[in-house]
Amino acid sequence: MTDYSPSHAELSAGAPLWLLAELTYRCPLQCPYCSNPLDFAAQDHELTTQEWIDVLHQARAMGAVQMGFSGGEPLVRKDLEELVAEARQLGFYTNLITSGLGLDEARIQALRNAGLDHIQISLQAADSDMAGALAGSSKAHARKLAMARAVKDAGYPMVLNVVLHRHNIDQIDRIIELCVELGADAVELANCQLYGWAHLNRTGLLPSKAQLDAAEAATERWRERLAGEGNDMRLLFVVPDYYAERPKACMGGWGAIFMTVTPDGTVLPCHSARDLPMTFPTVREQALRSIWYDSFAFNRFRGEAWMPAPCRSCDERHKDYGGCRCQAFLLTGDPAATDPVCALSPDHGLIETAREEAAQDVRSVAQLTPRNARESKVFCRA
Repeated sequence: MTDYSPSHAELSAGAPLWLLAELTYRCPLQCPYCSNPLDFAAQDHELTTQEWIDVLHQARAMGAVQMGFSGGEPLVRKDLEELVAEARQLGFYTNLITSGLGLDEARIQALRNAGLDHIQISLQAADSDMAGALAGSSKAHARKLAMARAVKDAGYPMVLNVVLHRHNIDQIDRIIELCVELGADAVELANCQLYGWAHLNRTGLLPSKAQLDAAEAATERWRERLAGEGNDMRLLFVVPDYYAERPKACMGGWGAIFMTVTPDGTVLPCHSARDLPMTFPTVREQALRSIWYDSFAFNRFRGEAWMPAPCRSCDERHKDYGGCRCQAFLLTGDPAATDPVCALSPDHGLIETAREEAAQDVRSVAQLTPRNARESKVFCRA
């Protein structure tokens, strides 16, 4: 047996620490802010159980330590428990990111027996009417609440995620109150990130600055109130990029610590990168280690050499890594451009224009384009 010596690429790039396994694009909900690709209906050749197990083994051998099971709705996969058990045996810390639909007490226990560490459930709104309009299901809201309670009863911390946008952000007080009533341990109030279906519906989702300011103030009041009551429920408020002055450190940098494997085995540096005009390798054709360290796609925006002005001379480049490549492409058509979210970007005016366009959009939730297979097939043919 020979000693393994890491290559120059491995020494310079580092290991992928976080693996997101998008098990399927199938989902019973039709949320207009979903970040799945618009043409997901064309991508129906899902990895088999054994192929996913092979991915887990490869990723763990490379040094990955944390993984999320996501989708679509990962509970659609009947082999989820088997995959969780394999990940646990390999030493991963595992997280299930779910709508809660497809979950029941028996399956929660089965996942717990398999070794699942963490469950995160999404909520759409504070009331069933708004939640039903967003999800395309009148029964989803009640089911989500029941499963949030069941997850807590099973001994898991209750972690809730609420995607905020123009149509539910004014419910912020009622949303937080509902989370308190449920006994949540942590709540992520995540303003909609505009990728995939959310980008398609951008002008109908982006809140106004007044709405955003009011929601932030309300969240801070709740933090103070909870602290005064001795309630340690954590409230995380994520500001939408379009109201930031500097871009986010997207995934800790391109090809730095984060890796997504999609339902058909395509490997991406983030879950939205499929929107880019690039060819990404698949695990059906290439080993994961080779994809991560050697492929053109993963090296294209790794490090700083690719950066244009003003990024390459900016003191913030070590913090934001030039911002989001997907956002740069969606707004400018150039994935190598400075993220327009940055106030220093020559394209920052596009963000201001987007805010103005959103202010003129008076569509209701029912008038947004829902994320479903029928709509997706339109983009498959485009």
